[in-house]
Order: sequence, then C-alpha cells, then structure tokens
Amino acid sequence: MSVEKMLKNASEIALLSAAIPPALMALRFVQGQKQAEAVWRASQYPKMGDIGSVKRLSILPLIDWYTASDDLEGEAGVSYLIRADDTTILFDMGLNKNQEHPSPLLRNMARLGVAFDDIDLIVISHNHLDHVGGMANVKDGIFAPSAGYVNLHQMPAYVPVPITNVSATAIQVDAPMALVPGVASMGPIPRQLFFLGWTPEQSLAINVEGKGMVLIIGCGHPTIQKIIARKEMLFDEPLYGVIGGLHFPVTASRSVRHGIPAQQYFGTGRWPWDHTTKADVHEAISFIYRRDPKVVSLSPHDSCDWSLAAFRDAFGDRYVDLMVGKEIVI
Repeated sequence: MSVEKMLKNASEIALLSAAIPPALMALRFVQGQKQAEAVWRASQYPKMGDIGSVKRLSILPLIDWYTASDDLEGEAGVSYLIRADDTTILFDMGLNKNQEHPSPLLRNMARLGVAFDDIDLIVISHNHLDHVGGMANVKDGIFAPSAGYVNLHQMPAYVPVPITNVSATAIQVDAPMALVPGVASMGPIPRQLFFLGWTPEQSLAINVEGKGMVLIIGCGHPTIQKIIARKEMLFDEPLYGVIGGLHFPVTASRSVRHGIPAQQYFGTGRWPWDHTTKADVHEAISFIYRRDPKVVSLSPHDSCDWSLAAFRDAFGDRYVDLMVGKEIVI
C-alpha cells in the first residue's frame, strides 16, 4: 500500500473515531500508533537533489509565548514570518484564544510593520488549535489568522491535511516537495496522540548557501529524532539550524485548563500518565548536538522554562532565545 493511501486511510479512521466513547480511546491510541509506525517505515523517499539555496534567511516570530517588548503580545501558539531571499512565508497562524478580530497575530503584525501584501505563501505545520487560529477553526476544517475576514489574496497555502481558507489556495502536501528555490517541505510525519488523535506534521528545510539546512518546526510532535532522520533521508547538506517547537512541557504547561497542565497530557504521543521527562529532553539535546548545528532556538509556546534552560546550557552561544519581535538572522 502506498504512503499516500495509508495516510488517507488513517485520516478517515481518525475522523470516524473522533466521537468514540472514552473506554475505546486506548484502542484507538494503540491502533493509531501502529499505523503511524507503518507509515514511517514505508516513507522511504529518495534524495530530493538540488533544491537550490538562499543567500539570506531570517525568522521573525509573530506569535509565541515570550515577547521582545511590552507592546507585543504573547500566547501559547506559533506564527513565524520567514524571509528566504525574495520569498516571504507565513508559517502557522497562532492560537487567538479569545477569538478576537483583530487577533493577537494581526496586532503584532501591525506593530512590526508586516502586512499580508508582503507575504508570498503560507505553510501550516499541523492542524492543532494553536497553529490554525483556534479550536473553532479545527472543528470547521479551516485555518485563519483572525476571527474576522482577512484577505489572503488567494496565495498558496501548503497544508498537511484537508483544511481550507476561503481567500487562500490550499495545496495538500502528502510527500516531500520543493516550495520555492532553497525551501522545501519535508512532508508530513504522522503521530497518534492519545487525546488529539491522528496528527500529521510537516516541517520546513531551508538550504542556506555555504552553511547548510535550517529546520523550521511547529511543535515537533513526530519527535526531533524522526524530523532530523527525515532531513538526513532527503538531503546531504549538514544541519545548520533547528528553530521552533519540540513540545517539552516537563515541569510546567503554558496552557492550563480547569487547573490541569494541559500540555503535559495533550500532544505528547504517550499515555496520559506517561509524561515527558528531563531524560527525554537530554536525549533530544544529545541527538541534535551530535549534528553540530550552529543555531538552535526552542519555542517556549509548548516547552517549559526548565527545558529552555537545558537547551541554552547545552548549546551556549549557539542558542538564540525565541521571542516575538526578535528576528533570527542566518
């Protein structure tokens, strides 16, 4: 069975099982884990070859937990403005927890002098509320930068599952593909989450001339080990940078619901009682460290301060604090 067929079947199963009784959630979880591993084993892609390169790359966080100044707004979501030479990419659309219009994303864009007229394409890493603009959007199968209408000029939007926006041109990514010269989606890597279900997530690989590949990651649900393994499957260039979320809420959660540290239970890919540990963080750090990247920046939207400190200590002057309004220039 092809990878595309397996992904389609798994997505259909996830939709059909979304309303199952809690007693059957464990069965769904186990079956989904097996399906995700089967998709991973079958996803043996050839090298992508020469996708080109960019001379200049910058990442400007528009939405994340910490901000570089008091006039910007933080939240437990992600939206990054990526400038790769002459191409400008909006990567994810934040959370907009209170479903406002204009949203925190739009307000931060205005304060940072960013407009949708300046953006060439959109990439959605995965279909979770903190990346597509809120839970209502997840339920409606859409992505949106605000609760009201925003004209996206029918720009291409590369998505890992069938989600849409009335003013964008959604293109579903089922496998690794070049988007523009020097920039590629590495294709979705699925993971079954206990509460949130089937979660295919794509990351970007950007080839910076004379340096190597910079990975831009939304939440890292597939694990950083598999994301880097996919990069090494597709490209021979060295790993130069790792920027974005890796979901390490070890000692705390940015999102708390009814007194429950939600991120320690949701999105880990484990049984609810089997939380992510400090040892898991150190294992991920060691895995990345062996590739000798020159830039590492961990998103705080889904990782606790202890995890940020562990990464900062491990990578020293190669580590960059990821904050809204603080541009990371490669």
